[in-house]
Amino acid sequence: MTGSLEVVGQKTSNTTLTIRRIVAYVVLAVLVFVSLFPFFLLLINATRERRQVGIQFYPGSELINNIKKLFAPATAVAYGSVYRALINSLIISASASLLSVYFSAITAYATHVYQFKLRKFADTFILLIMMVPTQASAIGFYRIMKDWGLTDSYIPLIIPSIAAPATYYFMKQYMASSLPLEIIEAARIDGCGEFRIFNSIVTPILKPAYAVQIIFTFVANWNNFFMPRLIIDSKEKFTVPLVLSQMRVAGPQEKDNGVFYLYMVIAILPVVIVYLFLSKFIIRGIALGSVKG
Repeated sequence: MTGSLEVVGQKTSNTTLTIRRIVAYVVLAVLVFVSLFPFFLLLINATRERRQVGIQFYPGSELINNIKKLFAPATAVAYGSVYRALINSLIISASASLLSVYFSAITAYATHVYQFKLRKFADTFILLIMMVPTQASAIGFYRIMKDWGLTDSYIPLIIPSIAAPATYYFMKQYMASSLPLEIIEAARIDGCGEFRIFNSIVTPILKPAYAVQIIFTFVANWNNFFMPRLIIDSKEKFTVPLVLSQMRVAGPQEKDNGVFYLYMVIAILPVVIVYLFLSKFIIRGIALGSVKG
């Protein structure tokens, strides 16, 4: 009798587990569909002409024509060179990401490793800077850049990214959990300088954190519209969001939605490539850990 009850209980438990798995898979499938459906429509609309754009479930036959229109000289005259805009955005995003992550890591290293009186004040000050929205300081920043003759250039879009409070705090929290101070002390005893310690010992440990923050900062700079719109005036220096904005607000006679959606697809590809390239470092860091015993 006891054996029969155990069998019945085991079957009930297995049935409950199966139901939970089915529900979980259904929910996940719905979330995947909701997440990917806009991208599916984007790809479909990129293959259609201006009057055929909408909710469609099969591709059109205008992909080649849309590509020709997108890279035609007339498009560059009307909206700015889409090819040049991709290069401009890549230069700005890559430079800003590398500078932001590297110098934020150095700052976090300094406040994590060194003991000095103003360390807590420095943390509080950086936190206060993070609380100030970009829009609040935009007018003053623009006037300074104009007085210095730096408008319509990439310098105001790259150099100020060195000060990245959010990246700094992420790096500091990662160091607090993954960077033993004993390693630093041992390297100092062996005669290593501080920059060599950071570049040769600390940086390999921070690879997963670097990968995460490079993805975030690259995407943020790639999608940034506000500051480039404020600083850049020349069409040849337009970034991808500025060109897309020009296409979006074009009049009904000039606007071609098929070309617009095609450029959106092309604009997304670099972000996807960066994520795919750096995601393996994140997985490797989580799986192996930052310090081997």
